[in-house]
Amino acid sequence: MRFWLRTEEMALEEMVQRLNAVSKHTDEIMHQDIVPLCAADIQDQLKKRFAYLSGGRGQDGSPVITFPDYPAFSEIPDKEFQNVMTYLTSIPSLQDAGIGFILVIDRRRDKWTSVKASVLRIAASFPANLQLVLVLRPTGFFQRTLSDIAFKFNRDDFKMKVPVIMLSSVPDLHGYIDKSQLTEDLGGTLDYCHSRWLCQRTAIESFALMVKHTAQMLQSFGTELAETELPNDVQSTSSVLCAHTEKKDKAKEDLRLALKEGHSVLESLGELQAEGSEPGVNQDQLDNQATVQRLLAQLNETEAAFDEFWAKHQQKLEQCLQLRHFEQGFREVKAILDAVCQKIATFTDIGNSLAHVEHLLRDLASFEEKSGVSVERARALSLDGEQLIENKHYAVDSIRPKCQELRHLCDQFSAEIVRRRGLLSKSLELHRRLETSLKWCDEGIYLLASQPVDKCQSQDGAEAALQEIEKFLETSAENKIQELNTIYKEYESILNQDLMEHVRKVFQKQASMEEVFHRRQASLKKLAARQTRPVQPVAPRPEALAKSPCPSPGIRRGSENSSSEGGALRRGPYRRAKSEISESRQGRGSAGEEEESLAILRRHVMSELLDTERAYVEELLCVLEGYAAEMDNPLMAHLLSTGLHNKKDVLFGNMEEIYHFHNRIFLRELENYIDCPELVGRCFLERMEDFQIYEKYCQNKPRSESLWRQCSDCPFFQECQRKLDHKLSLDSYLLKPVQRITKYQLLLKEMLKYSKNCEGAEDLQEALSSILGILKAVNDSMHLIAITGYDGNLGDLGKLLMQGSFSVWTDHKRGHTKVKELARFKPMQRHLFLHEKAVLFCKKREENGEGYEKAPSYSYKQSLNMAAVGITENVKGDAKKFEIWYNAREEVYIVQAPTPEIKAAWVNEIRKVLTSQLQACREASQHRALEQSQSLPLPAPTSTSPSRGNSRNLKKLEERKTDPLSLEGYVSSAPLPKPPEKGKGWSKTSHSLEAPEDDGGWSSAEEQVNSSDAEEDGGLGLKKLVPGKYTVVADHEKGGPDALVVRSGDVVELVQQGDEGLWYVRDPTTGKEGWVPASSLSVQLGPSGSAQCLSSSESSPGSAVLSNSSSCSEGGQAPFSDLQG
Repeated sequence: MRFWLRTEEMALEEMVQRLNAVSKHTDEIMHQDIVPLCAADIQDQLKKRFAYLSGGRGQDGSPVITFPDYPAFSEIPDKEFQNVMTYLTSIPSLQDAGIGFILVIDRRRDKWTSVKASVLRIAASFPANLQLVLVLRPTGFFQRTLSDIAFKFNRDDFKMKVPVIMLSSVPDLHGYIDKSQLTEDLGGTLDYCHSRWLCQRTAIESFALMVKHTAQMLQSFGTELAETELPNDVQSTSSVLCAHTEKKDKAKEDLRLALKEGHSVLESLGELQAEGSEPGVNQDQLDNQATVQRLLAQLNETEAAFDEFWAKHQQKLEQCLQLRHFEQGFREVKAILDAVCQKIATFTDIGNSLAHVEHLLRDLASFEEKSGVSVERARALSLDGEQLIENKHYAVDSIRPKCQELRHLCDQFSAEIVRRRGLLSKSLELHRRLETSLKWCDEGIYLLASQPVDKCQSQDGAEAALQEIEKFLETSAENKIQELNTIYKEYESILNQDLMEHVRKVFQKQASMEEVFHRRQASLKKLAARQTRPVQPVAPRPEALAKSPCPSPGIRRGSENSSSEGGALRRGPYRRAKSEISESRQGRGSAGEEEESLAILRRHVMSELLDTERAYVEELLCVLEGYAAEMDNPLMAHLLSTGLHNKKDVLFGNMEEIYHFHNRIFLRELENYIDCPELVGRCFLERMEDFQIYEKYCQNKPRSESLWRQCSDCPFFQECQRKLDHKLSLDSYLLKPVQRITKYQLLLKEMLKYSKNCEGAEDLQEALSSILGILKAVNDSMHLIAITGYDGNLGDLGKLLMQGSFSVWTDHKRGHTKVKELARFKPMQRHLFLHEKAVLFCKKREENGEGYEKAPSYSYKQSLNMAAVGITENVKGDAKKFEIWYNAREEVYIVQAPTPEIKAAWVNEIRKVLTSQLQACREASQHRALEQSQSLPLPAPTSTSPSRGNSRNLKKLEERKTDPLSLEGYVSSAPLPKPPEKGKGWSKTSHSLEAPEDDGGWSSAEEQVNSSDAEEDGGLGLKKLVPGKYTVVADHEKGGPDALVVRSGDVVELVQQGDEGLWYVRDPTTGKEGWVPASSLSVQLGPSGSAQCLSSSESSPGSAVLSNSSSCSEGGQAPFSDLQG
């Protein structure tokens, strides 16, 4: 750089020297160092022509100034005369002017007085050296004589430094000056035109002045360029380069104009020879031509010097710009490489499974591909720096270290990529060996499980099984892990604590499996060898006679119970031995093998659960990093369509939340149950609330599907799919969460199938039910969000319990005129939504489209508050129908389900809702009664036996802790009523219509189909209970000694209605009698009767009504409505 600066300084000095020479020469031309006059300044004075410089020369080369005959010479102001004399004497060169001037004063037509005045004026004010003064005196006789006499007597007045010669004629003048140096008016041959001379002088001086200004401008510009400091950024350097280039172009334009002006002046001077030998050409013209040529030559030299200086300066600026570009690129690339190296330093995971390692390798390859652009850019920048060094850049000392650093970072990145790939390849190799070993173990265990025990009792069967085992063991060399220490040593570079533990577990499993194989092999060898000895006949023991290939259900049930208690054989791939000897010898071993087989199957399910969970997590991560994150990448922004801007949350929903839950929590907790897969149900139960996030994802799925269909052909998705090397498009991966939540219930069913008698079976069953509940909730929510037209908040209606499509008839027989409606013979198709607080009736509307857009929507029609709803479980003529009625049957809706099972499910769910409402009302009433009883003083007992009211109050306090619909509550609170006396027949207690207000009993109301009286009275009166046969609808096995054990489907006869919701019934098949809860019974229909309709109501208005086939009340009242044909 210093050398370059020295070179530039030398070029500047050379150019400045040349410019100074030009300025000096122009000053010499115009003598502006003495008197700053130009022809243009005194052009009017010169035009008077009272004196002129013709260009003639004396014999010694003295310039000749001619004073022609000018009558008004005496009238010329002194200032003008002085200016003209000064200008004329400044024109010749200094050398010629130094010899001295010859003045030729032509006064041939003048008087002697004026001659004398002219000579004295000229002699007094002439500014230069004089060599000779030649005066042509007047030609008239008198004036000539007078001048001779006057000159002799006045000679002293003309005393000057130079001689003054009075000439009488022009020929006398020729004796002093050659005719060729005199103009025609003096008898000479010199071609002179005063106006032409004046134009030439003006042009020459204008050109000289232009040259001087150009030289000064170039000198100033060169100094400015030399003193300019180099900027430190690309933009400023570019601006300086552009500004200097513009100024250079302007300077070049000024030079071009000056040269053009010089050539024009030169042409105006004419084509004269440099020697001045041609006649008619005076010396001043030759001097003018030489002056212009010399100025042009100096201008050309100046332009060349300026071009050289500019080339160096431009090169410096361009190299500075290259350096700034290089430095900027270096900073950007270095920052990227530092980030890349920092990112790759975080790639420390070596994988915990084969799929995980393969995913890490894909991630590494993808990272290498993405980072390869930056690395290639760094290498290209390093090559650019090397090229700058080769081109002798002035900042070599700054460029070379940066190039070396870039190469070092690129080599470091490449080496780290190779190292990471080597570690992952090593890990992949190890996991493949582990997977191979595990697969070999599983195949071996399945082989053991598939060998039937009964066939192995024969010699052929034992030998065949033995051959299978030996053949399988022959494959151990290529499948199993040989030495644990060898593995540790071979893969020492990648083994961490978790991986070492995994290797140890695989090795232990392999050793355990081999041990089982060797035990089975030894057992089979004994069985094969034992057949060669004679078998001693053994008499069968008595126990063997009871065994049968097809035992009765009772015997089978008893044997299964005993086997479960004693750890005997469970149901599995094995069969019970037929002979007593084989059963006694192999029973215990077969049970162990079956348990081991079940354990293997459980481990297999657990392995599938973990493998699919890991793959699921990796797929979610792949989608989030490969698609969702790329939507925020500025480099990919140009590929995004306008419809995708700010739509990431719509497209991916809460997938990120799902990923974090599975990756950080659920997967890690699942891995804790590897050794005890039968307990994995607890893991699901502990995290069941977290699975609610899937409901939000599924609710967003229709919007996501719609957005995908609009933008699926976007180049952004195609580019992301290409980078990820996915065979399937994004929509397939967006479906993964929906598929995963449905996969869990299948895996739990499989695990429960192989864990029937294990410790965690109940947890598995509960987890399965919970997962199914979540699936139902998700499915219900998908329908719920499709409801349109509902003005309120659906969340205020409570939890959605059920939803489904039904045929609905309306039969509104009571109410105001505006709500009356005739019975409809054609059913309405309605989709019902059962909430905790209301039931909604909607009209289903199918939508056209694909995928989720094909899902229906539901137009809201009406809703019924569950606080005023009652049901009739059975409707005459159709087992799929039931009634929902509102406000004491003011509005009746006959609902037909698609199947009896769906009807039963809905009736049971509605019954639960109404029962819970009734129970809440009862508890509130009991609470009020308890507060009243505590606030009033207790009366003293009047008798040893409690009164009915006191006993009922005590029973209320007890019922607060018991189930009102369970017989256990009655047994725990008070003894069962005594059985009725024999022979009394059917009887029932009386019912008072004036029950206390806080006695929250059940009031009956019959189904109003054929009873007009009931319609008139509102159906709220109490009907007398009709004795008859009833069907048991719920099993009852618990109770006191007077309770009757019944099962669902049994038929009993009503003997007596008791208090507290208990009926005394008789079983006609066995003749046994006893107490059962009224809620367990349903009346059998007669030939023309319909099902009973029971409603419960509190004393408060708008309370819930419940209708079912049986009921119980707080005060023991449970009347049925009379059946009407």
